[in-house]
Amino acid sequence: MTGSASVLPLENAFSDSLAMLNSEKAVEELIQQPILHGIDDHLIEFAEALRTVAKALRQAAEGKASAQAEASEWKRKYELERTHNLQLENKAMPSEKHLDENGRVVHLTNKPLLSDGAVEKSDRCCGEHGICSHQVLRDREHDHDASVVPNKMTRKASFKLSWCCKGEKSDQKKHDIVSFEKGNITTAERSSKQISLKWESPPQTVLILTKPNSIAVRILCSELVRWLKEQKSLNIVVEPRVRTELLTESSYYQFVQTWENDKEIMSLHSKVDLVVTLGGDGTVLWAASMFKGPVPPVVPFSLDSERYKEYLDSILRGPISITLRHRLQCHVIRDSAKSDLDSEEPILVLNEVTIDRGISSFLTNLECYCDNSFVTCVQGDGLILSTTSGSTAYSLAAGGSMVHPQVPGILFTPICPHSLSFRPLILPEYVTIRVQVPFNSRGHAWASFDGKDRKKLAPGDALVCSMATWPVPTACQADSTSDFLRSIHEGLHWNLRKTQSFDGPRET
Repeated sequence: MTGSASVLPLENAFSDSLAMLNSEKAVEELIQQPILHGIDDHLIEFAEALRTVAKALRQAAEGKASAQAEASEWKRKYELERTHNLQLENKAMPSEKHLDENGRVVHLTNKPLLSDGAVEKSDRCCGEHGICSHQVLRDREHDHDASVVPNKMTRKASFKLSWCCKGEKSDQKKHDIVSFEKGNITTAERSSKQISLKWESPPQTVLILTKPNSIAVRILCSELVRWLKEQKSLNIVVEPRVRTELLTESSYYQFVQTWENDKEIMSLHSKVDLVVTLGGDGTVLWAASMFKGPVPPVVPFSLDSERYKEYLDSILRGPISITLRHRLQCHVIRDSAKSDLDSEEPILVLNEVTIDRGISSFLTNLECYCDNSFVTCVQGDGLILSTTSGSTAYSLAAGGSMVHPQVPGILFTPICPHSLSFRPLILPEYVTIRVQVPFNSRGHAWASFDGKDRKKLAPGDALVCSMATWPVPTACQADSTSDFLRSIHEGLHWNLRKTQSFDGPRET
């Protein structure tokens, strides 16, 4: 046994040496073989595939985390609302102690929630900051059987309406949008009725804004100023450039007033009763940009305006039909800002704000949020945020819809999007839109406001847009709808085509 045991290690060592010799020969043969062509290309493709898979996994993980966070937030809000409702029910249904025939205490909770006195008190206390209803309706079918079912009542739920934006209450336009009576909500007639302006006192001061470098406009302006002064005895205010042109023509126009600095421009709205523009849409945009707050009624005149004296005479007498053209208020927030309040000076636009890629050859990459809710990531040539007044301008050329100017809303229109399923949106007027340039963007973005004031947006910068408080009241020639339809028919030749002939067969 001992001898055989000593022989086994020698045999094992010999077999190991033979295996090692064979492996070395195999390695040498493998080294001597020619290298396979294209192995580097396969490795590169494999690495790219791994990156794609890793990116997809990362996006899935981020989406899952976002969904879990949103679900947790909704659950928290639900629990808070449920607790709040339970507290209100406990307050509204106080248990009252009564003694039965045996002298034991009995808790009664089936009494009516609101008495007539409580209804009157609730109506008085809730009328200040919202629209409330507290109403108790009796079930008259069972009045005759009150002895069987005492205090049988059907209660209409009470509620309160208030306007809010990001949790902050606002009474703006509250009584204009909804009406309320006996617990029933109905929309007011604001959207279906033409807005009319009636002068409480005759206008005294008129601001005239003109298109520059136009001989026809200069002639019309001088005639208009003379007529307003001699026939209507109005105070005339013009731009410094226009006053210089009028005085060059004649010293008769010494009575024309103007301003000297930006401070006086800021106070124009408190002195001017009416704004008259001579020119096209660009002149109206210029007039709107001069007023950062309230805007006087604007009366636009085109270069081919005829019978302007009769029209202006009817405007000064009143009442006049007007269109409230809403404006967007835009803030640029840089990446270095400590908070959203640390923003640049706000810019007001009447038509649209455009975020595009500028001269860069890369597609824009813009992350868009609506009231802190993610909307989409814009990849393409850019994005247009337009008012309904600007729906027939750049937004229409980019594929957006034409919208009546008195429809309150914000148009969200992509410019040449990379995805064919990316269609334009129309958002309500009360939302706040945030457009962010992500840090992984391949290039910068550029923002322009009504076609001017171009600003560069670097990665990390954001543009925040919301509806401005003060609209631009524009006088109508007939009414808001007639003017809108006439403009798209005459200006855009909308649906203009030849009528089919009657040469074909007729129905019998």
